[in-house]
Amino acid sequence: MDELIDVVKVTAMPGYLLQLEFENGEHRLFDMSSIIDKKPFIRLKENNTFFAAHIDYGTVVWPGEIDIAPETLYNKSTLITSKAA
Repeated sequence: MDELIDVVKVTAMPGYLLQLEFENGEHRLFDMSSIIDKKPFIRLKENNTFFAAHIDYGTVVWPGEIDIAPETLYNKSTLITSKAA
């Protein structure tokens, strides 16, 4: 995917999963379990900070200036549903 697609909605779910909605209408699932124990994401395990995920400037962010690039979220997530063509 060459075009940058903004995230418009995020829901943090148990198991370090992010349910994402992108501006193109796709709903995707991003699994953070493989990176949650690495810097800087390990801090998200403290005080349930992971569940404080929200959208800012088209990507997912957390307190403490932690974020993930929208292209990473898109390219490494699994499609759940997409808008009808």
